[in-house]
Amino acid sequence: MPVDHYENFPVASVLLPARLRPAVEVIYQFARSADDLADEGDASNEDRLAALTAYEEALTRIEQGQAAESTLFARLGKVIADYDLPVQPFRDLLSAFKQDVVTKRYPTFDTLLDYCRRSANPVGTLMLHLYQMATPQNLRDSDAICSALQLINFWQDVAIDWQKARIYIPLDDMAREAVTEDELGQELLSPRFQALLRFEVNRARAMILSGAPLALRLPGRIGWELRLVVQGGLRILEKIEQADYDVFTRRPKLGKSDYFVMLWRAMRMRHA
Repeated sequence: MPVDHYENFPVASVLLPARLRPAVEVIYQFARSADDLADEGDASNEDRLAALTAYEEALTRIEQGQAAESTLFARLGKVIADYDLPVQPFRDLLSAFKQDVVTKRYPTFDTLLDYCRRSANPVGTLMLHLYQMATPQNLRDSDAICSALQLINFWQDVAIDWQKARIYIPLDDMAREAVTEDELGQELLSPRFQALLRFEVNRARAMILSGAPLALRLPGRIGWELRLVVQGGLRILEKIEQADYDVFTRRPKLGKSDYFVMLWRAMRMRHA
């Protein structure tokens, strides 16, 4: 499973049915390549935005039934047609990648959540459509899980994001706890920062738990896949807490022993 991009995208999961793997791989390649356009290399912001606009235009050609100009979009067009996928989630992803190019701060949690709606939620939406289970209730719970996973990734990557000149902690939350940007840059583990991250961790946990019933409603492999994803997010939050919210000296991440814990907890979710 990829670890640097879309950590919870089940591209290589043994739980993913073989019939869906080619489609998921194409969707992942689209998202991964677009994310790289926004983030990797030394291109100018103008060039990054232009490249992402070209992706948007390629999606428009798919919608209009025109021939694709690249192998990636030819394959993506076939997946969209074969599974009757909505195009809007792909556009939402591109919108979020464009935002990454130009937006480095988020004044409120609502503005951050709007970013998550476009950067993370489309993955869950597309997976539910692939499984033909995209009911309104399932989509709502999926959105809660996906947004929470994005937030969890932000909380474990505070130091990494700072190196990219980005802060995803809402500025009004920082102001409330009197945590400054300079303190983040200095990697200062103060009681104020610990209180700030404790608040954000608790908020992310409440969000992922609010969507967790989806993992119990979905049958078979997709249900087990989602249970493990939920438990993985919760486990990362635990590791942040166990480190006393020190995400500066070592990035909290999952090790082999954690997967046994996740599996045990996934098996017991129905009784929780």
